[in-house]
Amino acid sequence: MIPAERQKKILFFIQQEGIVSIAKLVEMMNVSHMTIRRDIQKLEELGKVVSVSGGVQLLERLVVEPTHDDKSLLFHSEKQQIGIEAAKHIPQNSTVYLDAGTTTLQIAKHISHRDDLLIITNDFVIANFLIENAHCEVIHTGGRICKENHSSVGELTAQFLRSLSIDVSFISTSSWNLQGLTTPDEQKIPVKRAILQVSQKNILVTDSSKYGKVATFHLYSLDNFDRIICDKHLLANVQEKIKSMDVCLSLI
Repeated sequence: MIPAERQKKILFFIQQEGIVSIAKLVEMMNVSHMTIRRDIQKLEELGKVVSVSGGVQLLERLVVEPTHDDKSLLFHSEKQQIGIEAAKHIPQNSTVYLDAGTTTLQIAKHISHRDDLLIITNDFVIANFLIENAHCEVIHTGGRICKENHSSVGELTAQFLRSLSIDVSFISTSSWNLQGLTTPDEQKIPVKRAILQVSQKNILVTDSSKYGKVATFHLYSLDNFDRIICDKHLLANVQEKIKSMDVCLSLI
């Protein structure tokens, strides 16, 4: 059986079961463990499946963006550590963009003591925190308000961002895989894409729980980032694939 045919059968089986162990696929296809691993890697590169410990499953579809309040309760320790690591990548006298999100809020908390930065954000929670605590200059983007995520979205926000020159941007996401970032919210598309146009350095900050999720609208591929900062629970094969894209990977 040629690889493409075998991969098609593997995908069909995963679609029926939802999640399947490597051992089960080896038995079913009557091939070696390494052959199945290569097939899974190919399917993952195509954005069809995602590896899990000891097996493989379909990508989880994200239909609605989680609210700010929901996200604030999840993986708090990992987000704190990501915030600490991210702060190390901000040079002196920089203009910094903090994307909306609870992970980027942790970055704000770890750079608020600095007086050499200009921080731009579309997140109202971050802006309010910086108003009360920061020693640096702060600009909020303005624009249409997304109440669930306490942020500004849409073309007005994107227009403002395109008028700037940013040294380093920290971009958040609720869904990503080896194919890149996606979002269920069409209003976020112009904002996310505007950042790439005006920023000299782009860093993705995300905990590993968001890997393997996919939403309707594709934003951009991982090779648009200079660095990805994630936690150490990101699967080893995913780590290796990211490194092969010449994207720096920091694990905390």
